[in-house]
Amino acid sequence: GAQRVITSGGLPVGYVTGTFPIAAADPAFAYDRNPNSISERDISVTLPASPEAASTPSCLPPGAVGILRNGVVVFASLDQLNRDAVAYETQDQCHGHPQEIGVYHYHDIPSCILEASTGPSTVVGFAADGFPIVVERDASGALPTNADLDVCHGRTSPVLLDGAVVDTYHYSATHEFPYFIGCYHGTSVL
Repeated sequence: GAQRVITSGGLPVGYVTGTFPIAAADPAFAYDRNPNSISERDISVTLPASPEAASTPSCLPPGAVGILRNGVVVFASLDQLNRDAVAYETQDQCHGHPQEIGVYHYHDIPSCILEASTGPSTVVGFAADGFPIVVERDASGALPTNADLDVCHGRTSPVLLDGAVVDTYHYSATHEFPYFIGCYHGTSVL
């Protein structure tokens, strides 16, 4: 229909999370003393199935900006101190960690999902404005760079979406900050 409804328990399907809070004996404790525990959470997000571009891009809020197909929410790439969260915060082997109330989340498209996405365009999730988040690879298997993308970290190109190849706007995963989304191309529902 006109809506895409995504529900989850908030924990990754098919992956094990790390151990949080970070123990004082863990070497990571010297860098990030994340005292939070991971909690399962009922998540339900209703997004437009055919999102439309806004008249102007809008800034990302702190916190949740989308959800991945493995059931985990993605937060903006900046932490609470406006730093690159991927560079400054301790994360588990799949790049996730909990925040204050236990929401397990990512600040990028984690390596466990990047490595499993080997096709030319794999939809791995959806931003809060309804546009897909895609792992794109060129003929040599490389991801795009920031220079290939617009200010919101996206572009319009063919993507396999809902069983059909469509020419649509989407956000693209990269190895460069902001990793998957820089601003909203459409209007956020969160």
